[in-house]
Amino acid sequence: MQRTRLLIVDDEAAIRDGLKRILERESFVVETCSSGFHAIEIMQQHTFDLIITDLKMPGMSGIEVLKGVRTLQPGIPVILITGFASIDTAVEAMKNGASDYISKPFAPDILMEKVKNALSQRHSSSDEADFKEEVSQHHGFHQFIGESAEMQKVYHRIVQVAATNSTVLITGESGTGKELAARAIHDNSLRKDRPFVAVDCSSLAETLLESELFGHVKGSFTGAVQAKTGLFKIADGGTLFLDEVSNITLSTQAKLLRTLQERKITPIGGTQPVPIDIHLVAATNRNLKTMSHEGTFREDLFFRLNIIPIELPPLRDRRQDIPILIRHFLKKYTREIGKEIRGIAPDVMSFLENYLYPGNVRELENMIERAVVLAEGDCIRNEDLELWDSNDEPASNKMIDRIPMNAEELKEMKRHIRDHAMESLESVFVRNALERNGWNVTRAAEETGILRPNFQNMMKKLRISIKGERGFKPDHSPDPSE
Repeated sequence: MQRTRLLIVDDEAAIRDGLKRILERESFVVETCSSGFHAIEIMQQHTFDLIITDLKMPGMSGIEVLKGVRTLQPGIPVILITGFASIDTAVEAMKNGASDYISKPFAPDILMEKVKNALSQRHSSSDEADFKEEVSQHHGFHQFIGESAEMQKVYHRIVQVAATNSTVLITGESGTGKELAARAIHDNSLRKDRPFVAVDCSSLAETLLESELFGHVKGSFTGAVQAKTGLFKIADGGTLFLDEVSNITLSTQAKLLRTLQERKITPIGGTQPVPIDIHLVAATNRNLKTMSHEGTFREDLFFRLNIIPIELPPLRDRRQDIPILIRHFLKKYTREIGKEIRGIAPDVMSFLENYLYPGNVRELENMIERAVVLAEGDCIRNEDLELWDSNDEPASNKMIDRIPMNAEELKEMKRHIRDHAMESLESVFVRNALERNGWNVTRAAEETGILRPNFQNMMKKLRISIKGERGFKPDHSPDPSE
Protein backbone atom coordinates (compact mmCIF):
# COMPACT_ATOMS: atom_id res chain seq x y z
CA MET A 1 0.00 0.00 0.00
CA GLN A 2 1.39 3.41 -0.98
CA ARG A 3 2.20 5.63 2.01
CA THR A 4 0.95 9.21 2.28
CA ARG A 5 3.55 11.79 1.20
CA LEU A 6 3.78 15.20 2.90
CA LEU A 7 5.91 18.26 2.11
CA ILE A 8 6.86 20.69 4.88
CA VAL A 9 7.97 24.22 3.89
CA ASP A 10 9.46 26.45 6.61
CA ASP A 11 12.51 28.69 6.83
CA GLU A 12 13.13 27.66 10.48
CA ALA A 13 15.04 24.37 10.78
CA ALA A 14 13.65 23.68 14.28
CA ILE A 15 10.06 23.86 13.02
CA ARG A 16 10.84 21.63 10.01
CA ASP A 17 12.59 19.00 12.13
CA GLY A 18 9.87 19.04 14.82
CA LEU A 19 7.06 18.59 12.29
CA LYS A 20 8.99 15.83 10.52
CA ARG A 21 9.43 13.83 13.75
CA ILE A 22 5.76 14.15 14.71
CA LEU A 23 4.45 13.15 11.29
CA GLU A 24 6.89 10.29 10.70
CA ARG A 25 5.70 8.70 13.95
CA GLU A 26 2.32 8.39 12.19
CA SER A 27 3.97 6.54 9.25
CA PHE A 28 3.81 9.49 6.84
CA VAL A 29 6.59 9.94 4.29
CA VAL A 30 7.84 13.47 4.96
CA GLU A 31 10.05 15.72 2.85
CA THR A 32 11.16 19.18 3.95
CA CYS A 33 12.50 22.35 2.35
CA SER A 34 13.51 25.77 3.64
CA SER A 35 11.93 28.14 1.09
CA GLY A 36 8.92 28.59 -1.16
CA PHE A 37 11.11 28.64 -4.26
CA HIS A 38 12.60 25.27 -3.33
CA ALA A 39 9.09 23.91 -2.66
CA ILE A 40 7.96 24.87 -6.17
CA GLU A 41 11.00 23.13 -7.66
CA ILE A 42 10.29 19.97 -5.66
CA MET A 43 6.61 19.96 -6.66
CA GLN A 44 7.64 20.12 -10.32
CA GLN A 45 9.43 16.80 -9.81
CA HIS A 46 7.34 14.96 -7.21
CA THR A 47 3.70 14.70 -6.15
CA PHE A 48 2.42 14.97 -2.58
CA ASP A 49 -0.79 14.27 -0.69
CA LEU A 50 -0.53 17.30 1.60
CA ILE A 51 1.56 20.48 1.85
CA ILE A 52 2.27 22.21 5.17
CA THR A 53 3.87 25.63 4.74
CA ASP A 54 4.78 28.58 6.92
CA LEU A 55 2.93 31.78 6.05
CA LYS A 56 5.72 34.31 6.67
CA MET A 57 8.91 33.38 4.83
CA PRO A 58 11.53 35.50 3.05
CA GLY A 59 11.37 35.54 -0.75
CA MET A 60 8.12 33.66 -1.29
CA SER A 61 5.28 33.70 1.22
CA GLY A 62 3.06 30.78 2.15
CA ILE A 63 0.19 32.34 0.18
CA GLU A 64 2.40 32.35 -2.93
CA VAL A 65 3.33 28.70 -2.28
CA LEU A 66 -0.38 27.96 -1.98
CA LYS A 67 -1.03 29.54 -5.38
CA GLY A 68 1.82 27.51 -6.84
CA VAL A 69 0.28 24.32 -5.48
CA ARG A 70 -3.05 25.23 -7.12
CA THR A 71 -1.21 25.46 -10.44
CA LEU A 72 1.19 22.53 -10.18
CA GLN A 73 -0.86 19.99 -8.23
CA PRO A 74 -4.53 21.05 -8.16
CA GLY A 75 -6.61 19.42 -5.46
CA ILE A 76 -3.73 18.93 -3.01
CA PRO A 77 -4.70 20.29 0.45
CA VAL A 78 -2.50 22.97 2.01
CA ILE A 79 -2.22 23.82 5.71
CA LEU A 80 -0.66 27.20 6.54
CA ILE A 81 1.39 27.71 9.71
CA THR A 82 1.48 31.21 11.17
CA GLY A 83 2.83 32.89 14.24
CA PHE A 84 0.57 35.87 13.55
CA ALA A 85 -2.81 34.26 14.12
CA SER A 86 -5.75 36.50 13.38
CA ILE A 87 -9.13 36.45 11.67
CA ASP A 88 -7.63 38.33 8.72
CA THR A 89 -4.95 35.69 8.28
CA ALA A 90 -7.51 32.89 8.31
CA VAL A 91 -9.76 34.70 5.83
CA GLU A 92 -6.88 35.36 3.44
CA ALA A 93 -5.71 31.75 3.67
CA MET A 94 -9.17 30.28 3.03
CA LYS A 95 -9.85 32.76 0.25
CA ASN A 96 -6.77 31.53 -1.57
CA GLY A 97 -7.77 27.89 -1.19
CA ALA A 98 -6.08 26.74 2.02
CA SER A 99 -7.64 23.69 3.67
CA ASP A 100 -6.80 24.94 7.17
CA TYR A 101 -4.32 26.96 9.20
CA ILE A 102 -2.60 26.45 12.52
CA SER A 103 -0.88 29.00 14.74
CA LYS A 104 2.49 28.59 16.46
CA PRO A 105 3.14 27.20 18.97
CA PHE A 106 0.92 24.15 18.38
CA ALA A 107 0.38 20.84 20.16
CA PRO A 108 1.11 17.59 18.28
CA ASP A 109 -2.46 16.32 18.73
CA ILE A 110 -3.89 19.56 17.20
CA LEU A 111 -1.49 19.23 14.27
CA MET A 112 -2.46 15.59 13.65
CA GLU A 113 -6.16 16.41 13.85
CA LYS A 114 -5.79 19.11 11.18
CA VAL A 115 -3.64 16.88 8.96
CA LYS A 116 -6.12 14.00 9.08
CA ASN A 117 -9.05 16.37 8.43
CA ALA A 118 -7.30 17.87 5.40
CA LEU A 119 -6.52 14.43 3.96
CA SER A 120 -10.09 13.31 4.58
CA GLN A 121 -11.43 16.42 2.82
CA ARG A 122 -9.21 15.65 -0.16
CA HIS A 123 -10.76 12.20 -0.58
CA SER A 124 -14.25 13.67 -0.18
CA SER A 125 -13.47 16.29 -2.83
CA SER A 126 -12.28 13.58 -5.22
CA ASP A 127 -15.49 11.63 -4.67
CA GLU A 128 -17.52 14.79 -5.24
CA ALA A 129 -15.61 15.53 -8.46
CA ASP A 130 -16.29 11.99 -9.69
CA PHE A 131 -19.96 12.43 -8.82
CA LYS A 132 -20.14 15.75 -10.71
CA GLU A 133 -18.50 14.15 -13.73
CA GLU A 134 -20.98 11.26 -13.61
CA VAL A 135 -23.92 13.67 -13.38
CA SER A 136 -22.46 15.78 -16.17
CA GLN A 137 -22.17 12.76 -18.44
CA HIS A 138 -25.68 11.66 -17.55
CA HIS A 139 -27.03 15.02 -18.65
CA GLY A 140 -25.11 15.06 -21.92
CA PHE A 141 -22.68 17.81 -20.90
CA HIS A 142 -19.64 15.50 -20.64
CA GLN A 143 -17.94 17.30 -23.55
CA PHE A 144 -18.59 20.75 -22.06
CA ILE A 145 -16.09 21.91 -19.48
CA GLY A 146 -16.90 25.02 -17.47
CA GLU A 147 -18.54 26.21 -14.30
CA SER A 148 -18.74 29.96 -15.05
CA ALA A 149 -22.00 31.88 -14.86
CA GLU A 150 -21.92 32.26 -18.65
CA MET A 151 -21.77 28.49 -19.18
CA GLN A 152 -24.42 27.83 -16.54
CA LYS A 153 -26.79 29.96 -18.63
CA VAL A 154 -25.95 27.85 -21.67
CA TYR A 155 -26.59 24.60 -19.78
CA HIS A 156 -29.90 25.92 -18.50
CA ARG A 157 -31.02 26.95 -21.98
CA ILE A 158 -30.00 23.57 -23.42
CA VAL A 159 -32.12 21.72 -20.85
CA GLN A 160 -35.04 24.05 -21.54
CA VAL A 161 -35.01 23.61 -25.31
CA ALA A 162 -34.24 19.87 -25.23
CA ALA A 163 -37.72 19.20 -23.90
CA THR A 164 -39.29 20.82 -26.98
CA ASN A 165 -39.24 20.52 -30.76
CA SER A 166 -38.59 24.24 -31.24
CA THR A 167 -35.96 25.17 -33.80
CA VAL A 168 -32.69 26.32 -32.24
CA LEU A 169 -30.07 28.73 -33.59
CA ILE A 170 -26.67 28.42 -31.93
CA THR A 171 -24.31 31.35 -32.49
CA GLY A 172 -20.74 31.92 -31.44
CA GLU A 173 -17.21 32.32 -32.68
CA SER A 174 -15.31 29.42 -34.22
CA GLY A 175 -14.04 27.01 -31.61
CA THR A 176 -16.68 27.74 -28.94
CA GLY A 177 -18.34 24.32 -29.23
CA LYS A 178 -21.47 24.81 -31.32
CA GLU A 179 -21.73 21.16 -32.35
CA LEU A 180 -21.19 20.09 -28.72
CA ALA A 181 -24.18 22.24 -27.77
CA ALA A 182 -26.28 20.66 -30.53
CA ARG A 183 -25.34 17.16 -29.35
CA ALA A 184 -26.14 18.09 -25.75
CA ILE A 185 -29.60 19.22 -26.85
CA HIS A 186 -30.12 15.89 -28.61
CA ASP A 187 -28.76 13.83 -25.69
CA ASN A 188 -31.14 15.54 -23.25
CA SER A 189 -34.21 15.17 -25.47
CA LEU A 190 -36.75 12.39 -25.92
CA ARG A 191 -35.11 11.85 -29.33
CA LYS A 192 -31.78 10.78 -27.78
CA ASP A 193 -32.20 7.17 -28.98
CA ARG A 194 -32.89 8.33 -32.54
CA PRO A 195 -30.30 9.61 -35.09
CA PHE A 196 -28.24 12.74 -34.61
CA VAL A 197 -27.19 13.87 -38.10
CA ALA A 198 -24.72 16.73 -38.59
CA VAL A 199 -23.91 18.42 -41.90
CA ASP A 200 -21.35 21.16 -42.55
CA CYS A 201 -23.12 23.49 -44.97
CA SER A 202 -19.82 25.12 -45.95
CA SER A 203 -18.20 21.89 -47.14
CA LEU A 204 -20.49 21.15 -50.09
CA ALA A 205 -21.28 22.96 -53.35
CA GLU A 206 -24.85 24.23 -53.76
CA THR A 207 -26.08 21.34 -55.95
CA LEU A 208 -24.48 18.73 -53.73
CA LEU A 209 -25.79 20.34 -50.54
CA GLU A 210 -29.37 20.35 -51.83
CA SER A 211 -29.04 16.68 -52.81
CA GLU A 212 -27.49 15.81 -49.43
CA LEU A 213 -30.26 17.56 -47.51
CA PHE A 214 -33.34 16.61 -49.53
CA GLY A 215 -32.21 13.59 -51.54
CA HIS A 216 -32.90 12.95 -55.23
CA VAL A 217 -34.65 10.43 -57.44
CA LYS A 218 -32.87 8.32 -59.99
CA GLY A 219 -32.20 10.19 -63.23
CA SER A 220 -33.10 13.60 -61.82
CA PHE A 221 -29.79 15.04 -63.05
CA THR A 222 -26.62 13.91 -64.80
CA GLY A 223 -24.85 11.41 -62.58
CA ALA A 224 -27.95 10.50 -60.55
CA VAL A 225 -27.68 6.82 -61.41
CA GLN A 226 -29.65 5.81 -58.36
CA ALA A 227 -32.00 7.37 -55.85
CA LYS A 228 -30.50 9.02 -52.76
CA THR A 229 -32.12 9.47 -49.36
CA GLY A 230 -31.56 12.98 -48.00
CA LEU A 231 -30.27 13.81 -44.54
CA PHE A 232 -33.65 15.24 -43.54
CA LYS A 233 -35.13 11.78 -44.01
CA ILE A 234 -32.16 9.97 -42.44
CA ALA A 235 -32.61 12.15 -39.34
CA ASP A 236 -36.34 11.36 -39.20
CA GLY A 237 -37.39 11.01 -35.57
CA GLY A 238 -34.10 12.51 -34.39
CA THR A 239 -32.08 15.73 -34.65
CA LEU A 240 -30.65 17.39 -37.76
CA PHE A 241 -27.77 19.80 -37.11
CA LEU A 242 -27.01 22.33 -39.86
CA ASP A 243 -23.59 23.78 -39.10
CA GLU A 244 -22.50 27.04 -40.77
CA VAL A 245 -26.02 27.59 -42.08
CA SER A 246 -24.99 31.08 -43.22
CA ASN A 247 -23.23 29.49 -46.20
CA ILE A 248 -26.44 28.15 -47.77
CA THR A 249 -27.31 29.90 -51.03
CA LEU A 250 -30.53 31.89 -51.40
CA SER A 251 -32.16 29.23 -53.59
CA THR A 252 -31.46 26.48 -51.06
CA GLN A 253 -32.59 28.83 -48.28
CA ALA A 254 -35.99 29.07 -49.98
CA LYS A 255 -36.34 25.30 -50.04
CA LEU A 256 -35.22 25.01 -46.42
CA LEU A 257 -37.80 27.63 -45.39
CA ARG A 258 -40.56 25.70 -47.14
CA THR A 259 -39.44 22.49 -45.43
CA LEU A 260 -39.59 24.10 -41.99
CA GLN A 261 -43.04 25.51 -42.69
CA GLU A 262 -44.60 22.35 -44.10
CA ARG A 263 -42.51 19.70 -42.32
CA LYS A 264 -42.25 17.91 -45.65
CA ILE A 265 -39.44 17.48 -48.15
CA THR A 266 -39.49 16.90 -51.89
CA PRO A 267 -36.39 15.15 -53.26
CA ILE A 268 -34.73 16.68 -56.33
CA GLY A 269 -36.64 15.43 -59.36
CA GLY A 270 -39.48 14.14 -57.17
CA THR A 271 -43.14 15.15 -57.21
CA GLN A 272 -44.47 13.71 -53.98
CA PRO A 273 -43.70 15.51 -50.70
CA VAL A 274 -42.41 13.24 -47.94
CA PRO A 275 -43.36 14.07 -44.32
CA ILE A 276 -40.50 14.39 -41.84
CA ASP A 277 -40.25 14.55 -38.05
CA ILE A 278 -37.00 16.20 -37.00
CA HIS A 279 -35.71 18.62 -34.40
CA LEU A 280 -33.72 21.19 -36.36
CA VAL A 281 -30.69 22.84 -34.76
CA ALA A 282 -28.68 25.33 -36.84
CA ALA A 283 -25.41 27.09 -36.05
CA THR A 284 -23.33 29.93 -37.44
CA ASN A 285 -20.40 32.14 -36.52
CA ARG A 286 -21.86 35.03 -38.53
CA ASN A 287 -24.61 37.56 -37.77
CA LEU A 288 -27.64 36.35 -39.74
CA LYS A 289 -29.63 39.47 -38.91
CA THR A 290 -26.94 41.64 -40.50
CA MET A 291 -26.80 39.29 -43.49
CA SER A 292 -30.56 39.55 -43.92
CA HIS A 293 -30.27 43.36 -44.03
CA GLU A 294 -27.54 42.98 -46.65
CA GLY A 295 -29.72 40.65 -48.72
CA THR A 296 -27.44 37.62 -48.42
CA PHE A 297 -29.70 35.69 -46.05
CA ARG A 298 -33.48 35.48 -46.13
CA GLU A 299 -35.05 37.41 -43.28
CA ASP A 300 -38.03 35.05 -43.06
CA LEU A 301 -35.67 32.07 -42.74
CA PHE A 302 -33.71 33.89 -40.05
CA PHE A 303 -36.89 34.31 -38.00
CA ARG A 304 -37.74 30.63 -38.55
CA LEU A 305 -34.34 29.51 -37.31
CA ASN A 306 -34.03 31.97 -34.44
CA ILE A 307 -36.98 30.70 -32.41
CA ILE A 308 -34.72 29.65 -29.54
CA PRO A 309 -31.31 31.41 -29.67
CA ILE A 310 -28.31 30.06 -27.79
CA GLU A 311 -25.17 32.21 -27.82
CA LEU A 312 -21.94 30.50 -26.82
CA PRO A 313 -19.53 32.91 -25.10
CA PRO A 314 -15.94 33.21 -26.35
CA LEU A 315 -13.33 31.84 -23.96
CA ARG A 316 -12.02 35.34 -23.19
CA ASP A 317 -15.44 36.16 -21.67
CA ARG A 318 -15.38 33.17 -19.30
CA ARG A 319 -11.85 33.23 -17.95
CA GLN A 320 -12.98 31.49 -14.77
CA ASP A 321 -13.17 28.29 -16.84
CA ILE A 322 -9.64 28.48 -18.28
CA PRO A 323 -7.86 26.68 -15.37
CA ILE A 324 -10.56 24.00 -15.38
CA LEU A 325 -10.17 23.49 -19.13
CA ILE A 326 -6.38 23.36 -18.81
CA ARG A 327 -6.57 20.62 -16.18
CA HIS A 328 -9.10 18.70 -18.28
CA PHE A 329 -7.01 18.81 -21.47
CA LEU A 330 -3.80 18.09 -19.56
CA LYS A 331 -5.37 14.98 -18.06
CA LYS A 332 -6.82 13.95 -21.42
CA TYR A 333 -3.60 14.19 -23.43
CA THR A 334 -1.24 12.82 -20.80
CA ARG A 335 -3.49 9.75 -20.75
CA GLU A 336 -3.74 9.51 -24.54
CA ILE A 337 -0.04 10.14 -25.23
CA GLY A 338 1.17 8.15 -22.25
CA LYS A 339 3.27 10.83 -20.54
CA GLU A 340 3.67 11.69 -16.88
CA ILE A 341 3.06 15.44 -16.74
CA ARG A 342 2.69 16.51 -13.13
CA GLY A 343 1.97 20.21 -13.61
CA ILE A 344 2.48 23.50 -15.41
CA ALA A 345 5.13 26.09 -14.58
CA PRO A 346 3.65 29.22 -12.93
CA ASP A 347 4.76 31.59 -15.73
CA VAL A 348 3.12 29.33 -18.33
CA MET A 349 -0.07 29.14 -16.28
CA SER A 350 -0.12 32.93 -16.00
CA PHE A 351 0.25 33.24 -19.77
CA LEU A 352 -2.52 30.71 -20.45
CA GLU A 353 -4.88 32.46 -18.04
CA ASN A 354 -4.32 35.87 -19.69
CA TYR A 355 -4.14 34.94 -23.37
CA LEU A 356 -7.09 36.13 -25.52
CA TYR A 357 -7.69 32.85 -27.41
CA PRO A 358 -8.93 34.05 -30.81
CA GLY A 359 -9.48 30.35 -31.59
CA ASN A 360 -11.37 29.83 -28.32
CA VAL A 361 -11.54 26.42 -26.59
CA ARG A 362 -10.30 24.64 -29.72
CA GLU A 363 -7.13 26.74 -29.66
CA LEU A 364 -6.53 26.10 -25.95
CA GLU A 365 -6.95 22.35 -26.48
CA ASN A 366 -4.47 22.41 -29.37
CA MET A 367 -1.97 24.34 -27.24
CA ILE A 368 -2.15 21.82 -24.39
CA GLU A 369 -1.90 18.84 -26.73
CA ARG A 370 1.17 20.37 -28.40
CA ALA A 371 2.77 21.14 -25.04
CA VAL A 372 2.24 17.58 -23.77
CA VAL A 373 3.75 16.13 -26.95
CA LEU A 374 6.79 18.45 -26.89
CA ALA A 375 7.43 18.46 -23.13
CA GLU A 376 10.70 16.72 -22.26
CA GLY A 377 10.22 16.88 -18.50
CA ASP A 378 7.23 16.24 -16.27
CA CYS A 379 6.33 19.94 -16.04
CA ILE A 380 5.14 22.05 -18.96
CA ARG A 381 7.34 25.09 -19.53
CA ASN A 382 7.03 28.06 -21.89
CA GLU A 383 9.23 26.49 -24.59
CA ASP A 384 6.78 23.57 -24.79
CA LEU A 385 4.03 25.94 -25.98
CA GLU A 386 6.23 27.28 -28.79
CA LEU A 387 4.41 30.61 -28.62
CA TRP A 388 7.15 33.01 -27.60
CA ASP A 389 10.88 33.23 -27.05
CA SER A 390 11.72 32.58 -23.41
CA ASN A 391 13.89 35.74 -23.44
CA ASP A 392 11.07 37.83 -24.86
CA GLU A 393 7.97 39.37 -23.37
CA PRO A 394 4.94 37.01 -23.41
CA ALA A 395 2.67 37.45 -26.40
CA SER A 396 -0.28 37.90 -24.03
CA ASN A 397 1.02 41.41 -23.28
CA LYS A 398 0.86 42.28 -26.95
CA MET A 399 -2.49 40.74 -27.89
CA ILE A 400 -5.27 42.74 -29.50
CA ASP A 401 -8.90 43.25 -28.57
CA ARG A 402 -10.36 41.90 -31.82
CA ILE A 403 -9.38 40.27 -35.10
CA PRO A 404 -8.96 42.58 -38.15
CA MET A 405 -11.53 42.30 -40.94
CA ASN A 406 -9.55 43.62 -43.92
CA ALA A 407 -6.03 44.23 -45.18
CA GLU A 408 -5.84 47.83 -43.89
CA GLU A 409 -6.84 46.86 -40.35
CA LEU A 410 -4.38 43.96 -40.43
CA LYS A 411 -1.58 46.30 -41.54
CA GLU A 412 -2.39 48.76 -38.75
CA MET A 413 -2.46 46.09 -36.06
CA LYS A 414 0.85 44.65 -37.25
CA ARG A 415 2.53 47.89 -36.21
CA HIS A 416 1.61 47.20 -32.59
CA ILE A 417 2.43 43.52 -32.37
CA ARG A 418 5.79 41.86 -31.91
CA ASP A 419 7.02 39.12 -34.27
CA HIS A 420 6.22 36.28 -31.88
CA ALA A 421 2.46 37.10 -32.04
CA MET A 422 2.36 38.00 -35.74
CA GLU A 423 1.83 34.56 -37.19
CA SER A 424 -0.99 33.84 -34.72
CA LEU A 425 -2.76 37.06 -35.72
CA GLU A 426 -2.36 36.42 -39.45
CA SER A 427 -3.53 32.82 -39.07
CA VAL A 428 -6.73 33.85 -37.29
CA PHE A 429 -7.26 36.67 -39.82
CA VAL A 430 -7.02 34.28 -42.80
CA ARG A 431 -9.11 31.53 -41.22
CA ASN A 432 -11.86 33.94 -40.19
CA ALA A 433 -12.00 35.41 -43.70
CA LEU A 434 -12.27 31.92 -45.21
CA GLU A 435 -14.97 30.85 -42.74
CA ARG A 436 -17.03 33.98 -43.42
CA ASN A 437 -16.92 33.14 -47.13
CA GLY A 438 -17.59 29.42 -47.01
CA TRP A 439 -13.90 28.59 -47.52
CA ASN A 440 -13.99 30.17 -50.97
CA VAL A 441 -10.52 31.65 -51.51
CA THR A 442 -11.60 34.09 -54.22
CA ARG A 443 -14.41 35.61 -52.13
CA ALA A 444 -12.23 35.75 -48.99
CA ALA A 445 -9.48 37.57 -50.90
CA GLU A 446 -11.96 40.05 -52.39
CA GLU A 447 -13.59 40.76 -49.00
CA THR A 448 -10.27 41.46 -47.30
CA GLY A 449 -8.94 43.54 -50.18
CA ILE A 450 -5.97 41.25 -50.81
CA LEU A 451 -5.02 40.02 -54.29
CA ARG A 452 -5.92 36.34 -54.67
CA PRO A 453 -2.29 35.20 -55.34
CA ASN A 454 -1.12 37.09 -52.25
CA PHE A 455 -3.93 35.60 -50.19
CA GLN A 456 -2.94 32.13 -51.37
CA ASN A 457 0.68 32.83 -50.46
CA MET A 458 -0.44 33.76 -46.94
CA MET A 459 -2.33 30.46 -46.71
CA LYS A 460 0.75 28.57 -47.87
CA LYS A 461 3.02 30.37 -45.39
CA LEU A 462 0.61 29.67 -42.54
CA ARG A 463 0.09 26.06 -43.68
CA ILE A 464 -3.66 26.54 -44.04
CA SER A 465 -5.20 23.89 -46.27
CA ILE A 466 -8.80 24.10 -47.46
CA LYS A 467 -9.28 20.34 -47.18
CA GLY A 468 -7.42 20.09 -43.90
CA GLU A 469 -9.34 22.93 -42.25
CA ARG A 470 -12.85 22.14 -43.41
CA GLY A 471 -12.78 18.45 -42.69
CA PHE A 472 -14.37 15.87 -45.04
CA LYS A 473 -15.07 16.97 -48.56
CA PRO A 474 -16.27 14.47 -51.20
CA ASP A 475 -13.85 13.84 -54.06
CA HIS A 476 -16.42 14.96 -56.62
CA SER A 477 -17.16 18.24 -54.84
CA PRO A 478 -15.71 21.29 -56.59
CA ASP A 479 -12.94 22.88 -54.54
CA PRO A 480 -13.84 26.52 -53.66
CA SER A 481 -10.16 27.42 -53.97
CA GLU A 482 -10.28 26.68 -57.70
